[in-house]
Amino acid sequence: MKQYLDLCRFILENGHTKDDRTHTGTISVFGYQMHFDLNEGFPLLTTKKVHLKSIIHELLWFISGDTNIKYLCDNGVRIWNDWPYAKYKDSPDYKGETIEEFAEKIKKDVDFARKWGELGPVYGKQWRNFNGVDQLTKLIQQIKTNPNSRRLIISAWNPAEVDEMALPPCHSFMQFYVCDNKLSCQLYQRSGDVFLGIPFNIASYSLFTMMIAQVCGLGLGEFVHTIGDAHIYLNHLDQVNLQLTRTPRKLPKMKINPNVKSIFDFKYEDFTLEDYDSYPAIKGAVAV
Repeated sequence: MKQYLDLCRFILENGHTKDDRTHTGTISVFGYQMHFDLNEGFPLLTTKKVHLKSIIHELLWFISGDTNIKYLCDNGVRIWNDWPYAKYKDSPDYKGETIEEFAEKIKKDVDFARKWGELGPVYGKQWRNFNGVDQLTKLIQQIKTNPNSRRLIISAWNPAEVDEMALPPCHSFMQFYVCDNKLSCQLYQRSGDVFLGIPFNIASYSLFTMMIAQVCGLGLGEFVHTIGDAHIYLNHLDQVNLQLTRTPRKLPKMKINPNVKSIFDFKYEDFTLEDYDSYPAIKGAVAV
């Protein structure tokens, strides 16, 4: 996707070197926006292969309101394992397990998962129970009954609970917009790991917009991605530069089971990606 590669180039050409919470170091810019027309194809990066299975399962996990990694581990999704594993390693219960062994224990031992798989009141909790408000249910109702509202909003940033979260929400605020019977979404992301996180976020919130449009009987508009601190970690520079040598390919198509009429009824099997032609995956370490 040209929009993503333009972001990478902009950071490399205009960014400032900054330290960060993980002490990995970044090149960073503040305030960047991308637009994706969802009618032009599903915005899944083609300059490296992106693990769509993880994106879909994570999104379904958010929608369900779950905050324990067991569902993700049960489905082979590893993207949230680093934070509870780091906490476990600092505990007296740690017996030298690798992160892979930790994930297996989460899958097989319910009590262990209950104790060590919990992330605190992260995204799913806030979407479904923000101080007692089910924001997602309310959003769907508002879109159906008052589509011209300027209050079609979900916030994951809850100051009262942010200190209890394993990782405070990076993609923290979204607003939906209905025009000409089409649904658009703008995401405000306070912090964006451009190599590892941003490709996931683009695809995830685009898919979320498509799902909501379907259950509300609307067509597709845009996904607008606004990023506060957009950064490339210093240990991802080679990976980003490799992508910049690759020419973006045609976007794939996302097919969604048209029989699903409730946002809470979607299953993994309801999504089919067609014509995804990407370059090989590129690995990079997660900064925890």
